[in-house]
Amino acid sequence: MNIPDINAVKAFLLTLQDKLCQQLEHVDNNAKFAEQSWQHKHKGGGRSRILKHGTIFEQAGVNFSHISGKQLPASASENRPLLAGRRYQAMGVSLVTHPLNPYIPTAHANVRFFIAEKPGEPSIWWFGGGFDLTPYYGFEEDIIHWHKTAQSVCLPYGKEIYPHYKKWCDRYFFIEHRNEPRGVGGLFFDDLNQPDFTTCFHFAQDVGNGFLNAYLPIVEKRKEIAWGERERQFQLYRRGRYAEFNLVCDRGTLFGLQTGGRTESILMSLPPLVRWEYNYHPESNSDEEKLYNQFLIAKEWV
Repeated sequence: MNIPDINAVKAFLLTLQDKLCQQLEHVDNNAKFAEQSWQHKHKGGGRSRILKHGTIFEQAGVNFSHISGKQLPASASENRPLLAGRRYQAMGVSLVTHPLNPYIPTAHANVRFFIAEKPGEPSIWWFGGGFDLTPYYGFEEDIIHWHKTAQSVCLPYGKEIYPHYKKWCDRYFFIEHRNEPRGVGGLFFDDLNQPDFTTCFHFAQDVGNGFLNAYLPIVEKRKEIAWGERERQFQLYRRGRYAEFNLVCDRGTLFGLQTGGRTESILMSLPPLVRWEYNYHPESNSDEEKLYNQFLIAKEWV
């Protein structure tokens, strides 16, 4: 089947949002997501869900949006000249967690679908998404588990899929002005419309559903580790890198702002607390230095 079923995609995304929120609430065992529904200035809208001040998560957001417009913004169309003059629909679910314990990594996941249409011409559609991990203190077994889960998601679609999307993730989540990765990667894909709609949709579903299998075991393993002011200050400093990427580099942030989306929802990915320190360098042979030397590097984990 190669005719996009927009209603099926939307139904999946709404269900995925519910599933992600339920599981994160269960793990936190204290705070609950608060929902705000919003309307887009042109057509559509979304529902933003934010959890704050939890036992595990200082803040977490799981947002759904479905918007449409007469013309895609430059962030989406500059490399796709065929999209000029087409109406579009864009829908997706995005998730970001900012744990309180510095030994639990920040995580991001996203599944999205675009379709651009013009009377008398075939529609142009594609899926995108993935998930990536941003630790503050590195544990090799956690990163290996993360990438093995990503690999298992991709394997039914071909042995070449995981290496390709792993490298794409490494390239995308790279902070050019710092010359360093944002984290330890995972999966990233975009412009996915081959071989057909059904296969692409199944893959997008598997990526969305695979995130919890990759992330929750890490949360459970690290949530009881004691931490103090040193770890907290390093976490806040490294969160600054996360904020820099999202504000300077991320196409999703730019797309949301250029299409007139809800600013609070778009920027929910930013950490609730963050700090910057001029010319900071970790102590030699410290766990903080280990993050840079052993984890924030180009590496094949599986």
